[in-house]
Amino acid sequence: MIICPSDDLDLSRFEKSTDELEVLYGLPRKVMFCATCNMSNQQPMSSNEYSHNSASTKTTLSFDEEGVCHACRFNKLKESGEIDWDERERELQELCKQYRRNDGSYDCIVGGSGGKDSAMQSHLLKYKYGMHPLTVTWSPHQYTDIGWKNFQNWLHVGGFDNFLCTPNGKIHRLLTRNATLNLLHPFQPFILGQKTFVAKMAAQFNIPLIFYGEMPGEYGEMISHKTSSYANGRSMVESEGFTLDYVGGRDVRDIYLGGKQIGAYLDEGVELVDLMTYLPVPPEVLEHKGIDFKYLGYYKRWVPQEAYYYAVEHTGFEANPVRTEGTYSKYNSLDDKVDGFFYFTRWIKFGVGRAMMDSAQEIRNNHIDKQEAIALMKRYEGEYPARYEKEFLDYISMTREEFLATCDQFRSPHLWKVQDGEWKLRHTPWDHTG
Repeated sequence: MIICPSDDLDLSRFEKSTDELEVLYGLPRKVMFCATCNMSNQQPMSSNEYSHNSASTKTTLSFDEEGVCHACRFNKLKESGEIDWDERERELQELCKQYRRNDGSYDCIVGGSGGKDSAMQSHLLKYKYGMHPLTVTWSPHQYTDIGWKNFQNWLHVGGFDNFLCTPNGKIHRLLTRNATLNLLHPFQPFILGQKTFVAKMAAQFNIPLIFYGEMPGEYGEMISHKTSSYANGRSMVESEGFTLDYVGGRDVRDIYLGGKQIGAYLDEGVELVDLMTYLPVPPEVLEHKGIDFKYLGYYKRWVPQEAYYYAVEHTGFEANPVRTEGTYSKYNSLDDKVDGFFYFTRWIKFGVGRAMMDSAQEIRNNHIDKQEAIALMKRYEGEYPARYEKEFLDYISMTREEFLATCDQFRSPHLWKVQDGEWKLRHTPWDHTG
């Protein structure tokens, strides 16, 4: 699909000399691509979504003096001998021994959708390590058929108890529309629940141990390979997106949801009770209850493709029968009809699309090489997610023209130009001299 600039867009911002082009979101002016995995230095790291507004700036993926990104360096540690995986296995066994309950109650909790990672994680804990996990799920915006099937298979084939939280649909649509208009971030309401719902359920049921999946450093977050857990409210962390204290003592009216302060929603008549679902449990509550947080990926060498094969074998996980738009894979992020627009809008804002992210991860795990990745990106990167377009646009009450015009407002001139009447990236891994 060819995408042209919207009619009322001021194109003069995109026609200045290179040194004068506006740079949005605090991104690096100089665009670089990792010498190993092709990932862009424009790739944003996780941030505190409760502070996210139109003026927010991003911390981005760091590169070393050799032009290699932190994600590649981190992944190399998994096979370099720096990590003693036998010792980590013993640590995991001791951890499970410490927390394992035999009184009929849950001793750990795993959040997920029934995708490959949460399926493998929960199954290993229950059937290999003898734990008694409760699984919990924050509902997607709109389930896909394959996503719902995998969710059901996770529970019925894998064999797990589960609590599914489906937030108020009217409010969820409102937040998703606002997040699109204010941030070009339609996935934010899902991320808010995904990050906080597990801890809420652990506190509700007095479950002492929460397991998350892979270590964030695998995707470039500045978190040490020696860090096994989230930080508590008083700990210093290098990545603001991985802490338990997202609110930091602010008044509830000053917290942002969908790029808009809660106080503004309340003034418009939205009730606070309808927004509380999205707010995190206070860290002092978790501390009082003695709830611990661990990355299973700290203890187990995490390879996404192996998670896929494990989930297929043990929980009935199925890949999508069709290729995922914007990339070449069939088994990542399948459960939500909004997924494709999440990745498409990231491509608009940061020049980093789904094919770049998937291929970079596969290079780091030695499944494809750099040139194969470039060929895949040239074919699929930035593909418009037309399959669920109607459902998504109906969900946020926009037409295609309105949505694309909104996208244009979020294009950073240092990344984008108009060539022959259509949008083109100025820089790509295969040709970034423009």
